[in-house]
Amino acid sequence: MKLFLTIICCLAIPLITPGADQDHPGKKKKGEAQGQQQQQQKPPQQQVRQLRTGRTGKHGGDGAGQMNAGQPDHPRGLKTKHRDQPGGNLAGDQNRLKKGQGKNRPDGQAKLARKEKFQTKHFELKKEHKADIASAKFVKDRRIEGAEKWHGQKYVVFQNYHCEWHDHFWWTEHYPRVVLVFGGWYYWNAGYWFPAWGYDAGQSYYAYDGPIYAHQDLSPDQVVANVQSALQEQGYYSGEVDGLLGPLTRAALADYQRDQGLATTAAVDEPTLDSLGLT
Repeated sequence: MKLFLTIICCLAIPLITPGADQDHPGKKKKGEAQGQQQQQQKPPQQQVRQLRTGRTGKHGGDGAGQMNAGQPDHPRGLKTKHRDQPGGNLAGDQNRLKKGQGKNRPDGQAKLARKEKFQTKHFELKKEHKADIASAKFVKDRRIEGAEKWHGQKYVVFQNYHCEWHDHFWWTEHYPRVVLVFGGWYYWNAGYWFPAWGYDAGQSYYAYDGPIYAHQDLSPDQVVANVQSALQEQGYYSGEVDGLLGPLTRAALADYQRDQGLATTAAVDEPTLDSLGLT
């Protein structure tokens, strides 16, 4: 009997042992699956750094957009304003450019208002001068104030100019081309018109006492009228196109010359006409 029980127990032990594992058939597999899932969810150290910075390499790149929405694409604490980089502050750059316009630049870099070519016109002008624009007074050997500061060969004519008074015979002997404009006589010499003081004592009105550059061989009044028209188009002159180089026109010329980095002559000179597209 004892022998029979011993044999039965020996046969039952192998059968009971596998059964213990079968009580929880999915326990081991479930644990293995959870371990694999945790291992997959845990990124390597390099991937964690990429997710934090939003970059895939040393200089950034395509991974820059992998960050959470609303987070900056740079490490915390760094400033985002790059004023020295193009496009870093576009609105500020545009404002600074606008503020820079209208400044006097001696190097001649400000050419914002320059025209490619201004179409010269013939204006129907009154033959009489305006009573509200006073005539210049003759002062013997008077020179143009400040002309010594205007540098360049094209300003020499203004530096050398001085008032001269001669009679009709002297002017016609030395300068055969003399014209009457707005009650004053002008003589032509080397591309410029000058007041012919004394040519006719009854006709000695000059809104401006100095050289006027003879653009395209036009008379002094037509030159001034075209300059006024060109300045009107660019917003510098708001007066009437009357062909008189009066205070309002001279002030507009001075403003334009300062903005273009030219010598502020407040006169009709060759560099100014060239800048306006009149030469």
